[in-house]
Amino acid sequence: MSSVCLIDTSIFLNLLNVPNRNQERRHVVQDYIEYAQNECTFILPMATVLETGNHIAQNGDGGTRREAAQRFCDVVLGAFNGTAPYRPMDFPSAHEIASWLSEFPNEAGKNKSATKRGEGTSFGDFSIIKDFEKCRAKFAMSEIFIWSLDDDLKQYHHKP
Repeated sequence: MSSVCLIDTSIFLNLLNVPNRNQERRHVVQDYIEYAQNECTFILPMATVLETGNHIAQNGDGGTRREAAQRFCDVVLGAFNGTAPYRPMDFPSAHEIASWLSEFPNEAGKNKSATKRGEGTSFGDFSIIKDFEKCRAKFAMSEIFIWSLDDDLKQYHHKP
C-alpha cells in the first residue's frame, strides 16, 4: 500500500536541522529513512513552508539564520523543481481560503484537545488538516497521514 505523508513544521524543522528547533532530529531522521524505504510520498503543505521560514528568521544570530535559511531555500526550491524528496502541496486558491475562513472561528474557539483546553486550532494547522482532507479525497486507496510531533495533528491518519 502506498502512503502519502504531509510534513508538519515540527518535522520539517528537524529535517532541516534548524538550531534550537531540532531536539528530535535523530528520531525524525530515523523515521524519515523508514518512510522513504517504504516509498512514502512526502508532501510539503503551504503552512509548513511559511511557518518554517518564520521560525528560521526568528532564531539565533544572523549567520545561523542565514545558513538555516539557505538550507530551507534549497530544499523548498528542490520540492518545486522535483530534485528534493518532497513535493509541494498545491497552494490553495482564494476561493478555498475564503471557505476556510468561514470555518476557522469555530476551530479557533473550541479546545484543540482534552489536554490543550486553553488553545484552539491555529490557522496553519487548520490549513494542514484541509490539505489532509484533500489528499484523502484524491488518494482514497492510499494511507494518508500528517507526520507531526504535535499529538493533535498525529491523529490525522487514514488507512483504507
